[in-house]
Amino acid sequence: MTIQDTSLPTAASTQLRPVHGELFTDHMVSITYSPESGWSRPELRLREDLAMNPAMIGLHYGQVIFEGLKAYRQTDDSMALFRPRMHAARFRRSAARLTMPEMPEELFLRAAEEVVAADANWLSDDPELSMYLRPLLYGTDASLALRPSREYQFLMMAFITGAFFGAGVKPVKVWINHDYPRAAPGGTGDVKCAANYGPAFRAQMAAEDAGCDQVVWLDAVEKRWIEEMGGMNLFFVRGSGRDATVVSPQLTGTLLPGVTRNTLLSLAARLGYTPREERIALDQLRAEAAAGVITEMFACGTAAVVTPVGEVHDRIGGDFSVNGGAAGPVTLSLRKALTDLHHGVTADPEGWLHRVK
Repeated sequence: MTIQDTSLPTAASTQLRPVHGELFTDHMVSITYSPESGWSRPELRLREDLAMNPAMIGLHYGQVIFEGLKAYRQTDDSMALFRPRMHAARFRRSAARLTMPEMPEELFLRAAEEVVAADANWLSDDPELSMYLRPLLYGTDASLALRPSREYQFLMMAFITGAFFGAGVKPVKVWINHDYPRAAPGGTGDVKCAANYGPAFRAQMAAEDAGCDQVVWLDAVEKRWIEEMGGMNLFFVRGSGRDATVVSPQLTGTLLPGVTRNTLLSLAARLGYTPREERIALDQLRAEAAAGVITEMFACGTAAVVTPVGEVHDRIGGDFSVNGGAAGPVTLSLRKALTDLHHGVTADPEGWLHRVK
């Protein structure tokens, strides 16, 4: 392999708050799979364009899955992945749903470690920045037969990112989607496959046309139960102070079981709040927000971290706000607890930080 000279980002460029998903690092890890040989040895190489057959099954029939996890600069200047084993488990579950080979956890971890170790110098000590890793697996057979691919390509790449919604903690405005369900029962709503995301763009564009930052998905059957926000999980806060209850919509098989969602349910208990999972209807949210029962609302995810929701636009039931459109104290306390954990500022009793040598 010929290693080409690549220029690293300057200190000034990393301070410009890169657009999410566009400041890619130098390297990627490549692994292939075949039924005869199994998984190949991981190969660290320069990130480059790919050659692929136009009849590749992944292109035509959507046999493509991915993940999204992050590495953070620690207080001692080392690097650590956050909960990579949970991401590896979800990656295997996505593969099983799409009839793809399930990558062993240790191989997934090694690929992530290789990329982080190779490109750690892309990430400054700015706590607002992180390294986002994108593992990808797709079927590579050159065949248009309606069958699963036999051979596969795995890639692990990375980019440097700042806050998903821009610098600072600003409440976002969301648009209730009544027209385009994201996922149906028995479908693929609870896994990360490429086919979930392309059809969602139309609703997201409609949200932006309405002056909103993100779309909120309702269930596909009754169109009344709140599920997700864009590609993020949602939370609601009832009450205040130590008596607050932190609620996330119940996992029904049609929404993604987020790693950040799981983490926040644990952190809520650690901070003295009461975590709960329950189904919440749109009319219930509107009524409880108006009555001051639901005092805060926020979204969470690997990209979004913890983002407060201030206003809800609903062309059918009418617009309303939560907490007067401002970020609430419970939301901010959970965000701080999470980001402190990301950077190794606070204790990590569950062993969620995976140090990279």
